[in-house]
Parts: sequence; C-alpha cells; structure tokens
Amino acid sequence: MKLALAQLAIESGDVSENVTRARDAIADAAAEGVDLVALPEVFNVGYFAFDSYSRRAESLAGPTLAEISATAREHDVAVLAGSIVEDLAATARESDATVPATDGLANTSVFFDRDGERQAVYRKRHLFGYGSAEQELLVPGEAVPTVEFEGFTVGMTTCYDLRFPELYRRLVEAGATLVLVPSAWPYPRVEHWQTLPRTRAIENQYYVATINGSGAFDDATLLGRSTVYDPWGTVLASADDDPTLVTATIEPDRVQAVRDEFPALRDRRT
Repeated sequence: MKLALAQLAIESGDVSENVTRARDAIADAAAEGVDLVALPEVFNVGYFAFDSYSRRAESLAGPTLAEISATAREHDVAVLAGSIVEDLAATARESDATVPATDGLANTSVFFDRDGERQAVYRKRHLFGYGSAEQELLVPGEAVPTVEFEGFTVGMTTCYDLRFPELYRRLVEAGATLVLVPSAWPYPRVEHWQTLPRTRAIENQYYVATINGSGAFDDATLLGRSTVYDPWGTVLASADDDPTLVTATIEPDRVQAVRDEFPALRDRRT
C-alpha cells in the first residue's frame, strides 16, 4: 500500500483556505498512485487557533468533512481526515451510534474509504495541558476504533496521545498493524517528536505514521517532520518543516515478519 502524509501549511482560523489545501494535497497524492492520505491535527482551523474553536466547530456531517469525503470519492483514495473540532451536540442532533452521550467539543479524526464513506471516528483521548487551552475547551474521547484497509488493521491516535504508551498497547490487542497519528507538534520539542513515535513502533512492532502541520501561529510554530516508521522503528520517509507530501510504500506482511523474527510481544506479561 502506498501511504501519503499531507504536511499542510495551516492558516490560523482560515477554514476555507485550509480545506482547499487539504483537497489539493489529496488530489496530488492520488495522482501519484497513493492508496491512503492522512491529514494533520485540526487541519481546517489550526490547532493553536483556540479562539476560533467554538465558532468553527462542526458536526460529522458538516462542510469540512463533507468536502473531504467528496474528494476521497472523486479520486478513489482513502483519507484520514485528522482532525477537526467537532460539535458533539450538533452531531448528536443529526446522527447515529458514533456519538457519545455528552455535549461539548472534541478533537475528532474520521477515516473515509475510497467511496468517501465514513468507516471510523476517533476522538482524542489525552487532552494537552501545559499552558494549552485544549483541556478547557474540549472533552476527551473514549472509543479506540480500528478499520480494515488494504490488508492493514489501521488504528488512530492524536498528537499528545504519543506520550501514553498504554493506548498503543491497547491497539496491539485490537490487532493494529498501522497507527496514524495526526498532530500539531510545535518547536522546540523536536527530540520528543522523533523519539516517541519511533518508540511506539519498536515496542509494538507495527507501522507508525506521524502527520504534522507546517506554519506559525501567534505563540507556536509547527515543526513538520512528518514521518513513516516501520515495525523495527526504521524511518521509511520523512520531511523537514516545509509543506510537502511524505510518501512511503508499506507492506502488511512486514508486521508479522518482524514479530516472527523478534517475538518480543509473545514474552509480554500483563
């Protein structure tokens, strides 16, 4: 399977421009024969545009995800729309069994298949503190879904989740072989951004792909460096901090081959 990470330049609060850039990146990736495209965290509003969250929040049926769904269908490519600020009450009014029994806003990623059909919804479990407004503005998710695609069992986490290894163990138990991590990781924590996902790949022996944004906000600058790690923790593809597409071809059988060669997971004691 050919995977693309869309390291987008994100304009604070400019939903129209940001969604256009996302759609263009999906089209460019599809033209390169990509099967799955992943977008960064809060790609439509900008993670650090906290003042825009409440007025820019949308339901799962809102205009941002409708456009991404249509683009996936148009180009016959799966897309992880990771993520948007979701208005949970609006989703509940419109909706279905994917809605938790709560109101508020959530940091929500959605996996669309090649037909633009919604296959999985992940709401960020670990909300960032450390001077961020995320814990004040959002509610955490509970579900940890996976989706089957092109021979992979795909899991989803988001940014700060990388610091909580038990979540990634839970994905191992769910059969995950690829974990996508939409993020808005800023300078100066470059070493953390490179070490944590590599560790998650090594200790769980699956692919991990981190999808970061690019661009500056009032008090933060995203560091880019979107990367695909294989089950050994080897970097297959990466970037600097400029907007770009990071592409890599990954193999479902590679996960089991690594686990057979070095069966550390069999020695796990719970």
